[in-house]
Amino acid sequence: MSTITYRIGNDLDLDQVIELYVASTLGERRPVDDRARMGTMLEQANLVITAWDGDLLVGISRSLTDFAFATYLSDLAVRESHQRQGIGKELMRLTQKEGGKARIVLLSAPKAVEYYPRAGLTQHHSAWMLGPEESIR
Repeated sequence: MSTITYRIGNDLDLDQVIELYVASTLGERRPVDDRARMGTMLEQANLVITAWDGDLLVGISRSLTDFAFATYLSDLAVRESHQRQGIGKELMRLTQKEGGKARIVLLSAPKAVEYYPRAGLTQHHSAWMLGPEESIR
């Protein structure tokens, strides 16, 4: 059985990150065909934690945080071949630890709606979004 190691930082090979998103199914809801946008997403995240099986990137937690009040966990992805091994929960634990006193906030992917309550997160009754193609009225 392999040992999973965890690293903090966003200095990552973009091709490895994109490949992980595809291998985790998160690529279905992220702009993996737009390298520039994916690169900006990775570069501008200020808390990134990755999981590694040797040299293979198997998980990522990509967040924006103020390290005091809120950590928006934008992406939590684990390679399908490595799911159900506790990697996602460990990525969230480390995100919480590194985020200081900030509360983790996230929007669940449809396939993960049942996962987060089992991991101990509480569902919030409302969330609001405005896409880049939409305008404030």
